[in-house]
Amino acid sequence: MIILITGPSGAGKSSFIHELMAQEPRLGFSVSTTTRPMRPGEADGRDYDFVDDDEFDRLLAEDAFVEWAPVHGRRYGTTRRRLDELTGAGRIPVLDIDVQGGVQVLERFGQEMVSVFLFPPSWEELERRLRSRGTDADEAIARRLQTARHEVTFAPRYRYWIVNDDLQEAVGKMRAVITAEECRAENMGLPPLP
Repeated sequence: MIILITGPSGAGKSSFIHELMAQEPRLGFSVSTTTRPMRPGEADGRDYDFVDDDEFDRLLAEDAFVEWAPVHGRRYGTTRRRLDELTGAGRIPVLDIDVQGGVQVLERFGQEMVSVFLFPPSWEELERRLRSRGTDADEAIARRLQTARHEVTFAPRYRYWIVNDDLQEAVGKMRAVITAEECRAENMGLPPLP
């Protein structure tokens, strides 16, 4: 099983995934690679694999990505190496990917993917969250809001929808999704009784 969680910037994906992983130790966060600068409090290899454009181009040339996309003027991607490390350690990979990359992953993995679209509770709350970060100028926030309106049109491609209004409630719903997916006959292999 591979879990894909996506949604517009400001939907609360980072907080959601952080809390989900605190409650579900079987999960492993798939660290994405990005060309964007590191933000205060972030660490290379923990939050992202931070690379420059030349290194990203090298990885592209080596076909190292299962998906990649340009987002807000930067590039982001998921490497096969990160997924292999997690599955090799017996962990369930969790991918935090933008909508463009999510569509690529859905096309590549199909039904193997547990796909979740995370919604903010409202457009007003989404704008409030983006502004409260204090990292973007008004023009960038306006661009992110416009992008978000486009991104939600992709939600019907995802198997599950969760509104991130109350963090604990949203995480509880996600944990129920994981349990349901583990109980699907095709995910169990052989029947539990001989």
